[in-house]
Amino acid sequence: LDLSNCSLHSVPPGLAEATTAIILDLTENPLTTLPSGSFLGFIHLQSLAVPPALECPGGSDAWQDVTVGRSGRLCQGQRNPCNTSAELAWPCPENSVCVPDGPGLVQCLCDDPFHGYKCLREGTFPMLLFGGILGTATVSLSLLLWGTQRRKAKTP
Repeated sequence: LDLSNCSLHSVPPGLAEATTAIILDLTENPLTTLPSGSFLGFIHLQSLAVPPALECPGGSDAWQDVTVGRSGRLCQGQRNPCNTSAELAWPCPENSVCVPDGPGLVQCLCDDPFHGYKCLREGTFPMLLFGGILGTATVSLSLLLWGTQRRKAKTP
């Protein structure tokens, strides 16, 4: 994806839809910063060229090779932050697994059959019970309001 020399002052919002990009060129643009979530989901990105004043997203630790030239900074070979040494490894809660989510970004996904906050709940979400309670409460409240407010409605 070649976005070089497009007079971009910020990362375009449509860039979030290009998560399957492997090579991305943002050089020769007056970019001042790269917001931290700009490359969320870019797990296939292997080569990124940014203006020389900017750092590689995720820092130099997120890339295998970072070279700086006159025209830009080239970030190559995105590293998996989940497979690093013990001191840099991302701490995911118990019953979950770390998965990369872009340069220097990770997400923790619950192992099956766990779900919920910090993957502490086991089994599946009780959809039938939740829907039954919600439906009963809605119908009961609707009938109550219909019965109490009906006398205030004007008849022709």
